[in-house]
Amino acid sequence: MTVRPSTAVATVLALCVAAFAAVAALVAAHGRAPFGFERGVLDWVVAHRPDPAERTAELLTDLGTGVFSYLFALTAGALLLRATRPHRSRPAAAAVLLAPVVWLAVGQLLRQGLMHGFGRPRPPASYWAFTAHDFAFPSGHAFTGALSAGLVALAVVLTRPGAARSAAAAAAFALLIGCSRVYLGVHWPLDVLAGWLLAAAWLALGVLLFRKQLRALRATALGATALGADRSPG
Repeated sequence: MTVRPSTAVATVLALCVAAFAAVAALVAAHGRAPFGFERGVLDWVVAHRPDPAERTAELLTDLGTGVFSYLFALTAGALLLRATRPHRSRPAAAAVLLAPVVWLAVGQLLRQGLMHGFGRPRPPASYWAFTAHDFAFPSGHAFTGALSAGLVALAVVLTRPGAARSAAAAAAFALLIGCSRVYLGVHWPLDVLAGWLLAAAWLALGVLLFRKQLRALRATALGATALGADRSPG
């Protein structure tokens, strides 16, 4: 039996929301305090954090927030625009270009609201490799890194046939960003897991809500690709 893409995306959304809720409930039931295994992980990383590895992790973690995340989202919009540009008016082109940026920004508002509403403290400053601010759950870097990479991967998959490997690259990027937050001692492991789950759910929600527009974008992009192949010499 063939599963419809929208059904698969809805299933991913439901699973991620349920998993996020379960992790949040687990942390809340524990008084928002760290579990023993979370302390054990941070104790280990602090004992295995030489200066070169720490500097590398700091450089890597910067890619998961701020201007870099919005550049990734803008790249996703540019990929979509490039594949469909001859077929769109200027307002429609602007909408395609900026849609991933807007979805990322709205997701950040959601994440900020959850973070302040949940109010889980960060690990003690003795674990930190640098100064951190705000609350811990869900991890902002894990959420933003995963979502921005996911937006780029989605744009590649929509516009380039056979580019499914981009999803694996996005997952690897998200994994590295999230793990860097634990390695630098500024998040508990469950904060990072929650950030990943929230990002996956938010991305899936966007795909589900805008499935008609995304389907049309894909059809236009693949049609342009086929036309270009037909016109190529030889």
